[in-house]
Amino acid sequence: MMRFHSRTERAGDEQLRAFGLNMGQFDVLARVGAAEGISQGELAASLLVTKGNIAQLMRKMEGRGIIRRESEGRMKRLYLTGAGRELFAAVVPAHEAFVQRRFDALTEEEQTTLYRLLRKLDRGTG
Repeated sequence: MMRFHSRTERAGDEQLRAFGLNMGQFDVLARVGAAEGISQGELAASLLVTKGNIAQLMRKMEGRGIIRRESEGRMKRLYLTGAGRELFAAVVPAHEAFVQRRFDALTEEEQTTLYRLLRKLDRGTG
């Protein structure tokens, strides 16, 4: 399982580099693109990272003109820019197709079984 994860992660990193992104930046782009207006705190919690990590990613992605932050009181809401939406439209389907290809060796039934078993392990149930 670890070997599959490691190989998939390396190949995924390479695939995302073609778009000028790393995995952290992709996660932010995908999450903000799916829920524009999300706060930095909500984003950090959903990605299981610190607010400091999100702030650092935001600075880099704002510098590239992909994301913009809008203050709402003490909260910062996140939105994609026009360039960010174009990147989202290109990279998300490409990455989803990449992930799907990694699982194409399994039948649909096997994929369902794998999902069920991994979910069981993740929840720590018997």
